[in-house]
Amino acid sequence: MKKNDLFLIGGIIVFVFVAFLLLLIFRTEGSKVLITIDGKEHKTFNINEDTTYNILLDNGEWNILEIKDGYVKMLDASCPDKLCVKHNKIRYNTESITCLPNGVDIRVIGGEESDLDAIAK
Repeated sequence: MKKNDLFLIGGIIVFVFVAFLLLLIFRTEGSKVLITIDGKEHKTFNINEDTTYNILLDNGEWNILEIKDGYVKMLDASCPDKLCVKHNKIRYNTESITCLPNGVDIRVIGGEESDLDAIAK
């Protein structure tokens, strides 16, 4: 490796680190939880009201969602891999938990939109 290659790699690492920090600093908490099934809106909840909701699908499959202390978590699901259940709790605007086998998407919405734009003009 040449000296310029090391500068390029170092610059990329610094850029990624700064971008990650900016995303952490400017993220906002959401106010609602939107459940969509196969891309169609199913139900919306307030993220500050604790509840447990059973999502029952027409084909007999199911997911159990919990909203507690401003966080959203998938408690259980009938899918074989249970990746949605293993996902961390979410609470920030645009974060989501998706169960692909069941076609269920849980998304946090309604936070204040950030003035930070990903596209510079």
